[in-house]
Amino acid sequence: METKVLRLTAGFTRLDRVHIDSIRQRFGVTPIVEKLCEAHLRWYGHIFRAKGDIVRKTSLNIEVPEKQPRGRPKQRWLDTLHQDLKTAKLHPDQAFDREKWRQHSRKADPAAKWDKR
Repeated sequence: METKVLRLTAGFTRLDRVHIDSIRQRFGVTPIVEKLCEAHLRWYGHIFRAKGDIVRKTSLNIEVPEKQPRGRPKQRWLDTLHQDLKTAKLHPDQAFDREKWRQHSRKADPAAKWDKR
């Protein structure tokens, strides 16, 4: 959840100087960055297991040949995905084992799992 909403719900202001990690722990909420990483890995698992001729899989590996602008290169989605794979200690070939992929990619919030059926 958003930091402002959590502080408001807990009754703290920034002047109280309470660290956001303690407020998150109090409510049992994980940071948004971890949930986004989880969503990236879940989507990549779907795409990697798909057949090779679908548009999503072919567009994932496309390179646009054009001159790069000066300065720092822009952050690409695949760069973020590779960083997420490193932090989760996953290899793309492990996506074919769905249970193992699900265990390693869903570590952000054990209370809000998708597979509660």
